Amino acid sequence: MLKKPTDQPLRRRQLLTAAVLASGLGLVAAPGAAYGRSLRRTGAGGIVLPPPTGPARLGTVSLHLIDRTRTDPWVPSRPVREIMVQIWYPARDTRSHPVAPWLSPGAVPHFAEVFGFPADMVRATDTHARAGAPVDRLRGGRPVVLYSPGLGGGRGTGTVLVEELVSHGYIVVTIDHTHDASEVEFPDGRIEVAMIPPDIDESVITQAAAVREADARFVLDQLAAIDAGRNPDAANRALPDGLCGALDLTRVGMFGHSLGGSTAAATMHSDPRVRAGVNMDGTFVGAAAVAGSGRPFLLLSSDHGSGPEDPTWDAFWANQRGWRRELSLSGTTHGSFNDGEVFYPQAAPVLGLTPEQVAEQIGTLDPRRCVTVQRTYLRAFFDRHLRGRDGWLLRAPHPGFPEIRFVR
Repeated sequence: MLKKPTDQPLRRRQLLTAAVLASGLGLVAAPGAAYGRSLRRTGAGGIVLPPPTGPARLGTVSLHLIDRTRTDPWVPSRPVREIMVQIWYPARDTRSHPVAPWLSPGAVPHFAEVFGFPADMVRATDTHARAGAPVDRLRGGRPVVLYSPGLGGGRGTGTVLVEELVSHGYIVVTIDHTHDASEVEFPDGRIEVAMIPPDIDESVITQAAAVREADARFVLDQLAAIDAGRNPDAANRALPDGLCGALDLTRVGMFGHSLGGSTAAATMHSDPRVRAGVNMDGTFVGAAAVAGSGRPFLLLSSDHGSGPEDPTWDAFWANQRGWRRELSLSGTTHGSFNDGEVFYPQAAPVLGLTPEQVAEQIGTLDPRRCVTVQRTYLRAFFDRHLRGRDGWLLRAPHPGFPEIRFVR
């Protein structure tokens, strides 16, 4: 029987298994909201992602990367570590290039089975990017941001935020942490599913965190290879025209949701190539994650009211030497910080979820507003610390954004 998202309630910064929606996808919002009406108007049957607000057209390409210095930590019989990444970038010309799907077609059946969404709905969900479109180059290159999803989540689960950054001139690289992600499709048609032990304890989570950090640092190495004119794709599939030289790897940021947020902090502590980071509602896991750095870091939490602070956030705060800020988004839950915010408002009638069940998953803040606020503050942070812009929103509470509470 397919699990519904209400089978296990979401709690603040809770780490959940890939078998349950929460940490990986956390999808939801109130049934009957505007996104749902938009879905019915299209008649296409897929989820309608909110369009990004920036002027740039979007291109994307997926790469199969092989780290030959590591065995697969979850399947030790595999002599190498294989991951998939997706590079999202401002495109020069999108004509004649196909629309990129939200999830690769071969991965849809397993995703639908695990997360309980109709396969036809997932299959019909498109992004706003065109696959393989030529890159819109900028003199000096564009700032680069890495994205790591929550435990059990795939590289596409942050698409709503990723597309926004790209539309405003960033290049964003999203990571599939193979055998941690619920499913990953490789170019040869293989579907690799989650292999993390079902009885997750502290040691397993700590191992997952270390694997993710190693993945992220490996991805940074491959981006340097691309920018130097090499093609690290395992099958040497063609890269989009103009990608070489398009990345400014002196301006690299990273963000993530849940365990992905912890991954951002750990990677930033261990690798000085990452200049700015964001943790979206994730408990910090492992010594590197709480150790902090001398570079800017933003904490964005769900609404936990008067509840106690996550002790790992206090530990990070005490160790962080660079610029720091903690914000809380009112009316949200742990599941509010990825594409669940737009999936469940539309899928709720099909899944038979009541408004109360949906609100239990993503909170009471209107999903459109929730997306707008997250997009605005995420971009303000990277604009300030990767582009040297003013960053006025991060100085003090703003009357235009009453949902954001400055915690410290």
